[in-house]
Amino acid sequence: MPASTGWGRPEDLVENLSSMDTTARLKALRDVKNQIIGNKTKKLSYIKLGAVPRVVEILASDAEIPLLVQSAAAVGSFACGNEAGVKAVLDSGVLPHLLKMLSFGDNKQVVEACARTLKMIFQSSLAPRSEMLVGQRMELLLNLLNSSNENVAEVAAHVLARCCESVEHQQAIVDAGGMQRLVTLLSGTIRRREAALDGLAALVKNNPQLSLQLAAMEQGRPLALIIKFVKDKIPRTRFLACMCLANISRSCPFCYPQEWDIRTSMLAVIVKLLEEPGQVGEESPIVLADIVANNEELQRAAYKFDAIVKLSALLQRESLPTKQLEGILMALAELCSRLEESRRQLLDQDPGKNAQAAIISALSHPSESVRVASCTCIKSLSRSVKNLRTTLSDERLVFPLFKLLDDPSPVVQVAALSAVSNVVLDFTPHKSVFFQCGGVSQLIQLSRSMDPMLRLNAVWALRNLLYLADMAVKEKVISELTVSTLTSLIHDPEEMVQEQALAFVRNLVYGSVDSVQQVFAEESAILIAVERQLCIACRPEVCTQGVYVLSNIAAGNELHKEAVMSFVAPVSQEGRNPSPILRFLQDMSNPQLRVAAVWCVMNLSYPDSPGAVTRVARLRESGIEQQLQKMVDDPCLDVKDRVKTALEQFTGLANV
Repeated sequence: MPASTGWGRPEDLVENLSSMDTTARLKALRDVKNQIIGNKTKKLSYIKLGAVPRVVEILASDAEIPLLVQSAAAVGSFACGNEAGVKAVLDSGVLPHLLKMLSFGDNKQVVEACARTLKMIFQSSLAPRSEMLVGQRMELLLNLLNSSNENVAEVAAHVLARCCESVEHQQAIVDAGGMQRLVTLLSGTIRRREAALDGLAALVKNNPQLSLQLAAMEQGRPLALIIKFVKDKIPRTRFLACMCLANISRSCPFCYPQEWDIRTSMLAVIVKLLEEPGQVGEESPIVLADIVANNEELQRAAYKFDAIVKLSALLQRESLPTKQLEGILMALAELCSRLEESRRQLLDQDPGKNAQAAIISALSHPSESVRVASCTCIKSLSRSVKNLRTTLSDERLVFPLFKLLDDPSPVVQVAALSAVSNVVLDFTPHKSVFFQCGGVSQLIQLSRSMDPMLRLNAVWALRNLLYLADMAVKEKVISELTVSTLTSLIHDPEEMVQEQALAFVRNLVYGSVDSVQQVFAEESAILIAVERQLCIACRPEVCTQGVYVLSNIAAGNELHKEAVMSFVAPVSQEGRNPSPILRFLQDMSNPQLRVAAVWCVMNLSYPDSPGAVTRVARLRESGIEQQLQKMVDDPCLDVKDRVKTALEQFTGLANV
């Protein structure tokens, strides 16, 4: 007969949780706990019936050891892997009772059951992290690190690690003596040192100051111990040591000697750990991503260690845990971000075909973090024009990305926009599909968003969509975007949006005379907006894009050149005024801005155009030639070469 037939009705079990009969309460606790383990539906059902407050009441008021153990275990079961369960137990006020048991409980079974439950709660994002770092609770956690019970010390370190959400949280723990206490645990038993490594890794993550502080403690003794643990015989110890060192290195590069050798050693270890079963294997990919982030040499070393082959094989397994899938995608994104051979290995090999399908499939994953990671991976892979054209069909790639532009999460939308920016850059077939599925209209809608990050990335994608685009694409985009919206984006409150809007115009007017003509629509509203922005902008990147717009317009016909001349060499009633371009030619902080300004002058003084002689005379009167002569030995070789060409054009036209 199935065991479930011995259970009473859920309503009766909940009622028995408040029974005056100890035996009835104990049986009800066990039955409820056994029913909800691994069963989300049952958990939600019992939560609705009000079981959680009754279970917490037993933990708070009973003295019977079996009841305390079972009630603590039942609370943990409600909290395990279920946000609704975590909320229910926290709303029932369980936290003070768990902490009290951990502090003063004299029964090992009760203490360990409470420790496990506290750990379950703090695996959730709903856990009250900030509340644990004030007053007596902070002191209690730090004291628990010294508990003779290893389970309790481990949980205390785990809770502290989960509480490191911000620099302020990290500093509060250090100021209370938390770093020193965790360092002391490094010399303890296996479980204590692993707890210490977990806590220290969280304490220094994205915190250069604390990373340097840990590296310098006790003449480097703790750091030497962590480095030693990288080659420990126990996989979890090796993993945690690598994670800790990766966080130190990423926050504070070169803060300890022989860092390259150590990081290479860590890399070899973490690649092997990818195939470990359990938690170590699940969490190793994200540590691999951290180790190689923004470091081409380490990415190349990982390639030689067959990291991509192993990650690709893992990606093709069925039913990967969410955290492992996210880590694999982020690791592949980092490994393929700079190296063409890494992209080729993932995309071209036969096993990689299924990996590609898995990456695209992850765009529809229920987890927000996985969708973001998948977009990031596609962004890295789409830097490889040849490979994407030959291995990914347009529909398979573009349609799922397009759907994410309407994702309920702004974080996912931004990640999708970033991937779209790469996908449409010079990928003519993908541009066509993107138009067909309404992607352009969606980008334009997002460019009007109140969220500056969405606005920025939408304009960036539109900019890339116009890169080397034909006239039909340009006309369609500008007609949907409208001149009015574009001029607003050029004057957007966010400087980075201004920069991308001007880069959009730069691509819009690049190429044919017809392309240039588009900025003269609606009484030259776009050109006027560009010139006004150049007069007031301070950010060099904004000015650079604006000057390139003028340079591209100056490559057009005589009317287009004359329109630029009215800005470059302005005339007032008093006569010639200094050219606004002089400010950009004289800006020694940004060589790209000087390059753009010289290009503009070159296009205006192009010898074969009919009005070149007159324009050069006006440019000379505005002080342009004199400034160019001062730049013949410019420290930037690109500027120097362009200046030489511009001066030759001036000289040649002076002799005409």
